[in-house]
Amino acid sequence: MKNPSAREALRHRFEDEVVQRNVNFDIAILDSYAKELKYLEYFIERKAKQHRPDYYAQLRTIPGIGVILAMTILYEIGDIDRFESVQKFASYCRLVKCKAESAGKTYGTSGNKIGNGHLKWAFSEAAVLYLRGNDKARRYLNKLQKRMSKAKALSALAHKLGRCVYYMLKHKTVFDDERFLTP
Repeated sequence: MKNPSAREALRHRFEDEVVQRNVNFDIAILDSYAKELKYLEYFIERKAKQHRPDYYAQLRTIPGIGVILAMTILYEIGDIDRFESVQKFASYCRLVKCKAESAGKTYGTSGNKIGNGHLKWAFSEAAVLYLRGNDKARRYLNKLQKRMSKAKALSALAHKLGRCVYYMLKHKTVFDDERFLTP
């Protein structure tokens, strides 16, 4: 529990001594977990900075991508040069729908589990977090929503973020908000 006053209020909430002892024990365990998780996150972040410091630094320039999302994207992508094109990267990240084709005929979409689910999650989270406190991004999303549903607009934003990450890592550049939001 992050709030010490709430923790203290919980410590004295129950009259039964046995229940109160259990509550105190549970709070001690949670505090211990929080402390250990903080050390573990610091350790993993330090390793990520050593593994691919260029990728990590570039990913952190994107508003909404914090430590966890940057590390998820970093370790799930590996080396960006293994992707021949941005289309193959987007497909690997599950940011595009797969087509079912045979003999030149399209039968709709199938195989929606093809690709990396962790990257799909990371880019979807990044899209939502990118919108937080960003009026220009919200206006861009509203413009998308005139043509499609909110869910599809968020997916389109996640796809755009994925494409942006591909080009950032390929060309060793940092995030440019103005360029990103231009259609």
